[in-house]
Amino acid sequence: PALAFLVFNILTTWWVKNASFAGLLVALAVNTFMMTLPFWLFTLTHRKLGDRIGYFSFVVFWIAMEYFYLNAEISWTWLNLGNGFAYDIRLVQWYEYTGVLGGTLWVLLVNLLLFFIFRNIRNRSEKKTWYNRIALASTLIIVPIIYSVVRFGTYKEYENPYEIVVVQPNIDPYMKFNDVPVGEQLEIYFRIADSLATPQTDYIVAPETFVNDNIWLHNIKANKSIQALQNFSWSYPGAEQVLGITCYGLYNKDERTATAQHLRDDLYYDSFNTGIQIDTTGQIPYYHKSQLVVGVEKMPYPKLLGFLRKIMLNLGGTFRSHGEQEYRDTFRNPRDGTRVAPVICYESIFGEYVTEYIKEAGANFIFVITNDGWWGDTPGYKQHNSFSSLRAIENRRSVARSANTGISCFINQKGEVLDSLGWWERGGIKASLNSNSKLTFYTRHGDYLGRIAGILFLLILAYTIFRLFIPGK
Repeated sequence: PALAFLVFNILTTWWVKNASFAGLLVALAVNTFMMTLPFWLFTLTHRKLGDRIGYFSFVVFWIAMEYFYLNAEISWTWLNLGNGFAYDIRLVQWYEYTGVLGGTLWVLLVNLLLFFIFRNIRNRSEKKTWYNRIALASTLIIVPIIYSVVRFGTYKEYENPYEIVVVQPNIDPYMKFNDVPVGEQLEIYFRIADSLATPQTDYIVAPETFVNDNIWLHNIKANKSIQALQNFSWSYPGAEQVLGITCYGLYNKDERTATAQHLRDDLYYDSFNTGIQIDTTGQIPYYHKSQLVVGVEKMPYPKLLGFLRKIMLNLGGTFRSHGEQEYRDTFRNPRDGTRVAPVICYESIFGEYVTEYIKEAGANFIFVITNDGWWGDTPGYKQHNSFSSLRAIENRRSVARSANTGISCFINQKGEVLDSLGWWERGGIKASLNSNSKLTFYTRHGDYLGRIAGILFLLILAYTIFRLFIPGK
């Protein structure tokens, strides 16, 4: 199976090479290993414990692998099986109960039943046996689909509309940090926002790392770009601006974090990929992206890999990570208390992670701010965009998505894309989205299927090892 999974990974995520060829190689190696591991363990268990426990263990091992992968330091969960329905939202409205791991369970069970049917027919088993399995497989396929289609047709959003403007500046990500002046980028933003915003506009949303202007958190209001954004707020005093910045935090020696870098004397600093909210109140709440991209924004397992620090520095490289925060946070609207979740780029892939913005921090909307241009015009940015529909269904939250080079869009609580701006287009879109405060079953309980699978994984593996090494068992 390793070769098959390697080919599968290459065909589906080859576009990672446009951002980092080394990153692609690591992703291929790690993902192929993680997908092959459940098969190896299943083979071991099946040989020792037989069909019944063996095939049950395969389902458990795979779901446990996906759950572990979702929560590991090195995580590339793009190809989790449940994500495969991101373009077929009418079939998976029940994700509000199970999340994406429910889709994975569905795929595994249906495929196992089809395998059993094929094996029964090939072995010329009694027709009654494979008739029963055909009926079971048909039920397992049809019932969730019927429920989902009915739920899609009958789900009604509570009418509580907010007018939202999404800006897509379309600045080449390989040029925006060094070659395009910050003032020019802001001018693009102001021009687009001003063309769409009205006195009734509640939010204006711009992409991840939109402002990259040597911003220090302890003195953020003194930054000229921040001041320009605050001045723009007075043109639309009823609107909250939500956008991404790159910024820095300053510490003394005693306050420094595990990711802090030495600046001078006893001073240390962290860099952050951050979302902020700007309005006329003068307050600037911020949230630091904390689900970081391994190898680009984060060095995994720093305690275990710390010995590489001097080697990397001697070779002229870096050994560092962005700073992050331990909890999810939201931005509160000072007029009515509405809260938005500033989900930054890669974070939108992780279902249970996004629930924390809602369950713990009270988000009524999900705003995804991202910069997908690193991959070029490939399937990557399209796939990433589709995952936002799954987050909308899981949490029944409307989504406003601002992507630097596309796709920017509005998504309703059923996961439908209401309006969008495509790849490499400069402009903006405006829509009214409904706020929601109710919690779904999945929002309250997260990836419970993964936790159950994790417990069963340990029990089955322990029993398999016991049977392997205890004589006579």
